[in-house]
Amino acid sequence: MVAPTPRGSLGSWETRTIVTNMFPLLVVLSVIVLWAGITLEEAEEMLAEFALLAIMVPVMVDMGGNLGAILSSRLTTRLHLGTAKFDPRDRVLLANIAAIVALAATIFVALALGAWAIGQVIGAQLGLATLLTISLISGMGIAVVAVVFSLLTAYASYRFGIDPDDTTIPVVTNVVDVFGMVIFIGVSAWMLGF
Repeated sequence: MVAPTPRGSLGSWETRTIVTNMFPLLVVLSVIVLWAGITLEEAEEMLAEFALLAIMVPVMVDMGGNLGAILSSRLTTRLHLGTAKFDPRDRVLLANIAAIVALAATIFVALALGAWAIGQVIGAQLGLATLLTISLISGMGIAVVAVVFSLLTAYASYRFGIDPDDTTIPVVTNVVDVFGMVIFIGVSAWMLGF
């Protein structure tokens, strides 16, 4: 029999502990993700008129979640190693956040360029400047959400003695899916006058 994990430890490999911690969280996250689907359905007319936006949606949301997952993984590793400091002056933390922001800028410029190239082939009517604006504003907004929720989830898990490996990725990817969809649709509607 495995000895119980002491309170305050950052990990338990016991099935019961994992299920007890994660089941309610996953139920709540499932309900939250429904909001993304509702938002997408409400934007159906705009996405039908501007097909390039429909092409960008999955990439936008997926890349935002990936950025959050990268930062979350780095934070949880540092927590397990005992080197994490939730201090705004922590140079390693700031370097990780800067890396995520730089990755976001690169990825979302590439997304706009890729969408524009596809538009040239299929004869879509959105220009490069419009696509770059939509992609960068949305993408950087999503990156901020990913950073904030990565930090909040890792810190909250640590404070409550829950293994952050269990919580950060599901929370961050689901929250970024929802906010990513809302931000992207909102920015697109604003730019295109919908």
